[in-house]
Amino acid sequence: MLYTLAGGGTLCGVAALVLLIVSTATDFWMQYRYSGSSANQGLWRFCINHKCHAHTITVAFWDATRAFMLLAVLSCFAGVVLGLSAFTNGTKNRRVRTGGIALVLSGFLALLALAIYTGVTVTFFGKRFLDWRFSWSYILGWVAIILAFAAGTVMFIAMEI
Repeated sequence: MLYTLAGGGTLCGVAALVLLIVSTATDFWMQYRYSGSSANQGLWRFCINHKCHAHTITVAFWDATRAFMLLAVLSCFAGVVLGLSAFTNGTKNRRVRTGGIALVLSGFLALLALAIYTGVTVTFFGKRFLDWRFSWSYILGWVAIILAFAAGTVMFIAMEI
């Protein structure tokens, strides 16, 4: 039963890792209208009429969101590696537990990143742009949080059985 649950948790962790990477790397966290043109932005750059440019100003909330998302990706990767390595070594319980901790930590880090981004976007950009919305990269981040927490929880349950 340990292998089945740990395998399920690891598989869920892999899905969370893929979604975290895609969410962090893509430019569709927010879509809005800028001077009548469609525009979108991510953590690293913004695009207006499909012409993308790096963010030219350093704003603390972007730096914080980037840092927490990158830490979430690294933590999720560690959790997946530990989950996979539990099948190869005799120290299954310890690796599964540590992998579960890494996955839950990944969920908390991504939650913190998305909470910061949400708060600043709603209070600042919500007033600046009338026609705006969160987009698919941002939504993938929230789905990844759910998957990371689920993966860590399943790994913890695997320890108890």
